[in-house]
Parts: sequence; C-alpha cells; structure tokens
Amino acid sequence: SDIIVVTAGISRKPGMSRLDLLKVNQGIIKTVCKKIIRYAPKSLILMVTNPLDLMCHLALKVTHLKPERIFGMAGVLDTARFKYFISRELNASLDDIQTIVLGSHGEEMVPLISHTTVSGTPILRLLSSKQISKIVKKTRQAGAEIVAYLKDGSACFAPAASIVEMIKAIKDSEGKRILPVSAYLEGEYGYRDVYCGVPVKLGKGGVEEKIELKLSKKEERDLKRSVEATKKAIGSLNNGFVKQ
Repeated sequence: SDIIVVTAGISRKPGMSRLDLLKVNQGIIKTVCKKIIRYAPKSLILMVTNPLDLMCHLALKVTHLKPERIFGMAGVLDTARFKYFISRELNASLDDIQTIVLGSHGEEMVPLISHTTVSGTPILRLLSSKQISKIVKKTRQAGAEIVAYLKDGSACFAPAASIVEMIKAIKDSEGKRILPVSAYLEGEYGYRDVYCGVPVKLGKGGVEEKIELKLSKKEERDLKRSVEATKKAIGSLNNGFVKQ
C-alpha cells in the first residue's frame, strides 16, 4: 500500500476524557503500527484514530519512521466545520469562504480569524466579535455534540470526506495542495517534538513542507495553549504508552 488510513480504535463516548480514550486506543495503535512495519514499511500513515495528535505521536515512536510519513486528519475536518458555521451565519456560499483551523484536534483547536475571509472581505468586517466567538465555540464542540447525540459512536461522513480530500492531494501529480494536517513540528511556530495541526503541502512523500502563517497575538496564545495541552498528555505517557 502507498497509504494506510488508520481508523482502528474505539470512538469517544459521552463523558470520556482524552486520557480515557488514550488508555484504550494506545494498545490498538501499537499493534496496528507493528503490523504496518512488518507488511507495508514503505507506506505513508494517515492517522484518524483519536485522540489524534497523541496517536500520531505514538505511531512515530513505535514505527521509527520519518516524521513526514506519519500525519493526521484533523484540520481538514475542523476547517470544513468552521466554514459551514460561517456560511450559515452569513447565508454565504461555502465556496466563497477562505479560512483554516490550526492546533490540536479537540477543544483546543485554533480557528484563525485573522486568515478568514469571504470573497476577500475579512470576517471581522462582516460579523461581530460576539458572533465569531459563538461560531468558534460551535466548531470546537461539534465533535462532542455528535458523540452526545449518537451516544455510542462518532462522526463518520465528514471525516471520510476529509480523508478522501487528503488522499487526492497526496496522489495529485499536477500541483501541491496546502491543507491543515496534524504534522510533527521541528521548530515551526516555535515548537518541537509534538504533533499539531498546521498547514502543509502534501505529496507522495507525505508532509513535504510545513507552512508558517503570521498569527495574531491571541492566536499565538491559543496555539500555545493547544500545544501545551498535547505536551501535557504526552508527559503522562510511560515510554510512549499510558500506564494501565
């Protein structure tokens, strides 16, 4: 296989914390990654299992592959949700909205207001700060809302569409798309040894380039909070795994 999409693991249930989910899914991901190294060592790994950024980190430690070959589906989905809520608030076409969501895949995600426009018009000229805050909150809680509604499952159609979009970007030989992906940071945005959602160029080698955007002061603070939350969770690992 050229690309392996890893979705193995349990889905989040109402009331489950990130650490609760990690305790269950880390063993599954360890087993899957060992099989990948045995049967498809040249594959790219597109991680979907939650908690996403931590699963990417575990996969890296288990497989010892180059970091650019392991990346996660998060920002594409979160950005699509953010665009949807903006379009509903403005009654505008999704095609006219340009935006991006960085950070971890969860409550600490960072929608970039400073990089959000509708047909070239900054979102801050179209919506009040209160309206934008409401949309950001909806975006951050969208996954948990679906979990609460389904009770024993999680989102599937939107994540599937996001996976297809990423695979198409990898296989496209005519041009490199820039998409928000959970990628391993090696100094970008001032952080190292942590997976975080950032804009990247995807290609046959996986993450071929990480793009650094200029952030507002608030966005810098929010990204720091997001990265620190992921690093704190990594700190709870013992040799890459949560103590059972």
